[in-house]
Amino acid sequence: MKLENDKFLSELTKLFQSAETSGSVVLTMKTYDGRTKPIARKPNPKTSSRKRAPSSTPDHHESEHLCLIRAVKGNKKISTIVVHKDVNKFQMAYANLMRGNMTNLKKKGRGKGENKSKQLTL
Repeated sequence: MKLENDKFLSELTKLFQSAETSGSVVLTMKTYDGRTKPIARKPNPKTSSRKRAPSSTPDHHESEHLCLIRAVKGNKKISTIVVHKDVNKFQMAYANLMRGNMTNLKKKGRGKGENKSKQLTL
């Protein structure tokens, strides 16, 4: 379900809260060019005898950079598209959200190698 940036962050908070008891949330970030369908392959001239009209592709401007962010927990899927002018605002809110919801992470235990290096040798 595609949401606005603020609504996405509030829904992501709900996903993190539901994942505290069981499950996990998978986050994906990727560049987005505005396409909703994959690019059609060029037909093989040996197997295709008819000529096809060239497929229309959306105009992609180099100055327009978009980022697609998806979150999945079980069968619940949410996504948003961040425009380059809103990246700083979104990134700050996203970072605060991530810091606040990383409470269930386990600390790493010390390895045996670190204890040996702390002992004094004579």
